[in-house]
Amino acid sequence: MNCPMMETKEKYCAAVLPDGCPLKEVLLKCPSNKLKPANFDYGLFVDPRDGKVYKTVKIGNQTWLAENLKIAYKGSKCYNDDLANESIYGMLYDWETAMRVCPPGWHLPTRKEWDTLINTVGNEKLAGKKLKANNGWNNNGNGTDEFGFSALPGGSGHSDGSFYNVGYLGYWWSATEDDDDSAHYRHMYYSNATADSSYSHKSCLFSVRCLQD
Repeated sequence: MNCPMMETKEKYCAAVLPDGCPLKEVLLKCPSNKLKPANFDYGLFVDPRDGKVYKTVKIGNQTWLAENLKIAYKGSKCYNDDLANESIYGMLYDWETAMRVCPPGWHLPTRKEWDTLINTVGNEKLAGKKLKANNGWNNNGNGTDEFGFSALPGGSGHSDGSFYNVGYLGYWWSATEDDDDSAHYRHMYYSNATADSSYSHKSCLFSVRCLQD
């Protein structure tokens, strides 16, 4: 069996690791006769806790998971308690869980680190369009996905067991508190190009994007 080797100077694409490869982050060079290299660098990270494989992407000086986190954890739920939604949108987490759920070597980004991402791709009024995936948003709300972030509208969950807005809105926790009961998050809508910041009660269930340490 040949496991992928680390490459350093080419453009990369995501690919599935062969069975038995070590659980580590790898970069795979795109086969020139099959895949056209993207305008951004994709890598792969395998979560050693459950073996799930994630795309990673470098945007400016930051490296992000290019997918919502999917690990099941106390304090997490699938949208509508439907496992089919986990495979598309990842899990939803309350804030306390979000603070500790990222894998080793990664962390929940602070509000300032989210701001760095937004400023790297433009500004709050345009960043949503550039960061949203180019499919998966309802009512023609897709983005251009210019940087490979591929944000998807995972919706939200609430303490009463209700869920809202999958397909229409995406919410992502930050590690920055607003007060003892609330914390900041970043959100994107199907109906506009923004990527705004707000705050919500820590019991709400939002998506998580991990940032590399």
